[in-house]
Amino acid sequence: MTDSHQRLEDRVQVPLDMGQKRFDQIAAALFSDHSRSRIQQWIKDGHLTVDGQTRKPRDKLIGGETLELDVELVPEERWEAEPVELAVVHEDDDIIVIDKPVGLVVHPGAGTPGGTVLNGLLYRYPELKAVPRAGIVHRLDKDTSGLMVVARTLSAHTSLVSQLQDRTMGREYEAVVTGVMTGGGVVDEPIGRHPTHRIKMAVTPVGKEAITHYRVLERYRNHTLIRCKLETGRTHQIRVHMAHIGYPLVGDQLYAGRNRLPKDVNRPVAEALREFKRQALHAAYLELVHPATGEPMGWQSDMPDDMIDLLAMLEADAEGDLEHDL
Repeated sequence: MTDSHQRLEDRVQVPLDMGQKRFDQIAAALFSDHSRSRIQQWIKDGHLTVDGQTRKPRDKLIGGETLELDVELVPEERWEAEPVELAVVHEDDDIIVIDKPVGLVVHPGAGTPGGTVLNGLLYRYPELKAVPRAGIVHRLDKDTSGLMVVARTLSAHTSLVSQLQDRTMGREYEAVVTGVMTGGGVVDEPIGRHPTHRIKMAVTPVGKEAITHYRVLERYRNHTLIRCKLETGRTHQIRVHMAHIGYPLVGDQLYAGRNRLPKDVNRPVAEALREFKRQALHAAYLELVHPATGEPMGWQSDMPDDMIDLLAMLEADAEGDLEHDL
């Protein structure tokens, strides 16, 4: 075993009042720092035993048995630690909160094998090799800026994933959309992979549940600044939902179409819109329950300069300070 590996060893006796329940259900209750899927895999692999014997996840126990966990956590060797600059806004023994800039990819992939948030996390926090996906529990698109939380331990990872699943983690985004909204609302439309465009998502009856709440912060002549709160966390959710209801995000090359400009747009605004090459979306607020202390915590992130400049142009246009010509 190398120094980067971590070994988990634990023994616990099954209380008598938990008898006649399934092995995997009892184990999930007694080893609650770990996810059910991880526990089931350990049972199947023989790392979690009953009185020294391997058993099936569905086997019923009578109570009084000794459950023994002995597993080696093998790091993801294919992910390299790299010195990637990260803006850390909070860190403690259990979680890390970072403010991701525009252009930084979160997770390595075919097109971006390195130089990602994950690579930078492994460099700064080597112990994350023992945590799934180096502790990353939710992602931001490459060209979306803002806050994301990372788990430093297995128990924190389990807690954060649970908070995402039961929708108690709060995530709010600021976005600039094309079109003037009359008011806020809710988009409750399932999202799945686009049937013909491989890299796109779409509203589809066979997709997974997706719910986005949105409210108007500011209206301009042809655009609206909105605040979105995610109830679910599907890939490209805000981008897909806003385009679906006819208010695509400014600069969204994938879902807004090319050079979508209002008919009466003036020259300075048109130039500003053409030069805005990414979706105008910022993860502005994050709240969660701390995995170890149980205390509610929250963080805010200031809007990046490119969105501030864009809004300043739209504000000047709304106030009639710009020439209305092309």
